[in-house]
Amino acid sequence: KYLSDMSFVHRDLAARNILVNSNLVCKVSDFGLSRFLRENSSDPTYTSSLGGKIPIRWTAPEAIAYRKFTSASDVWSYGIVMWEGMSYGERPYWDMSNQDVINAIEQDYRLPPPPDCPAPLHALMLDCWQKDRSARPRFADLVSALDKLIRNPASLKIVAQEGGGPSYPLLDQRAPLALSPCSSIGEWLRAIKMERYEDSFLQAGFNSVDQLGQITAQDLLHMGVTLAGHQRKILSSIQTMTFQNKGTATVTF
Repeated sequence: KYLSDMSFVHRDLAARNILVNSNLVCKVSDFGLSRFLRENSSDPTYTSSLGGKIPIRWTAPEAIAYRKFTSASDVWSYGIVMWEGMSYGERPYWDMSNQDVINAIEQDYRLPPPPDCPAPLHALMLDCWQKDRSARPRFADLVSALDKLIRNPASLKIVAQEGGGPSYPLLDQRAPLALSPCSSIGEWLRAIKMERYEDSFLQAGFNSVDQLGQITAQDLLHMGVTLAGHQRKILSSIQTMTFQNKGTATVTF
């Protein structure tokens, strides 16, 4: 908010650029890409020259497509930082290529809620990721929204639901997964080094790889996957495969 009020655009907001001291006070760092926005219009904009590198996974679509950076593009990046924090440092969009990320955003894909993410926080992230930059909240709005949540902690007990929906349509749980080259639940779990849970998956009725899109964090808990890191690894793999699904083949165990 301070940078925005001072008419600066950071252009590289990401968890890697947030410093945290022993008192958990956070400071934004790395101003190598930051620019001052001259307020000579109602919508101050910085247009970068071609050739410079852009952190695709954190960058708003209009900034990627037209090299136009505003406070609203920083708001988009802030939403990604929120997602990084709630996912305990998971890489945004997992193992997708930068081009896949660009294509997905254009198709209105949005990152799903991390496991156990409070619904109001994911809703705030989705607000930050509005395609129309004028529809995104200002940083002052974000500060106000977060302050209200802090003062009403009970609202944070509502956990966002994972799965298909208008906010992240590419994660349609009904869509079968093209899990090539893995041909079974067991092979997939071995590929991500989670083979210890193979019997748990089978006992829970997950016998086919095309059923994986139905799994939620709650399902994993019921199957005995209680370690947060293992939950994230399994769900991240499923999210990646769901996005990469190009066909409708069904493979059984």
